[in-house]
Amino acid sequence: MRIAVLGAGAIGAYAGAALHRGGADVHLVARNEHLKAMRENGVRVLSPRGDFTAHPHATDDPSEIGPVDIVFLGLKAQYYAGCGSLLRPLLGPNTAVVAAQNGVPWWYFHGVEGPLAGHRIESVDPGGAVSRVIPVERAIGCVVYAATEIEGPGVIRHIEGTRFSIGEPDRSDSARCRELSAAMEAGGLKCPVEHDLREDIWVKLMGNIVFNPLSALTRSTMAQICRNRSTRDLARTMMNETLEVAERVGVRPSVSIDRRLAGAERTGDHRTSTLHDLERGRTMELDVILSAVVELADLTGAPVPTLRAVDAVAGLLNQRVAEAS
Repeated sequence: MRIAVLGAGAIGAYAGAALHRGGADVHLVARNEHLKAMRENGVRVLSPRGDFTAHPHATDDPSEIGPVDIVFLGLKAQYYAGCGSLLRPLLGPNTAVVAAQNGVPWWYFHGVEGPLAGHRIESVDPGGAVSRVIPVERAIGCVVYAATEIEGPGVIRHIEGTRFSIGEPDRSDSARCRELSAAMEAGGLKCPVEHDLREDIWVKLMGNIVFNPLSALTRSTMAQICRNRSTRDLARTMMNETLEVAERVGVRPSVSIDRRLAGAERTGDHRTSTLHDLERGRTMELDVILSAVVELADLTGAPVPTLRAVDAVAGLLNQRVAEAS
């Protein structure tokens, strides 16, 4: 299987290194010092499961790679609409795009029945900009349960988790998902193919919707948020509101709030990707995580006063970051 990783950052480089270790023909698209280090020394993964180094091809020019079977999209969701020039050289007639994003994906209502069938979520796909770049027919959904960080150029610190759940937006059983799952598992990752990925999306979102914005607003780690009584209560309220929205769009996550909080606390002093972006002066991946759920609440009539308040404050912070960049 020929795979390009577009956006070989913490998650993308980790997945790409594992896929290469498993025998896939992997090409990483990155830039700057991180690219230079990967070209010279490969991708060095430091993991409690065992360190390893992989040497996939790395470039900043997708035209060097050409069409592939799978594009693993490691970019943050806010960059999807603008990635067309990088993505196009990698696309052949049957190329699938695996969107390893947090939050609600642009394809969410594709292949579903009911009043929201085919509905476009504006905060996720503004004006259809993402759908034009990545048609839903190419999309394979992916929910990432691995926690990784870039420790230095070309060096990925794997903190915990190896699960990358995947699935077709229309719930179909596809050969491309089965083949990708086999390639991921050959590299030492867990990659279950789910009939309907939407439950995984909401399980992951229960954590992201709390810890990503709160970590940025408070400059705190996940464990610090959980250990403070006031912010833990706030987290619980936000999760309760999130579950109400999930139920109104037909999903009942099987993971309890207590279990989700306990899992976050066990992660320890892990700094979320949103906090890393803020500290580097980058805009934060909040629209698909927080604003999208508020939009879905408006569509379904779910009361989400706490989510709405956090969205307003975090949105202003994101606006200030964008203005300064």
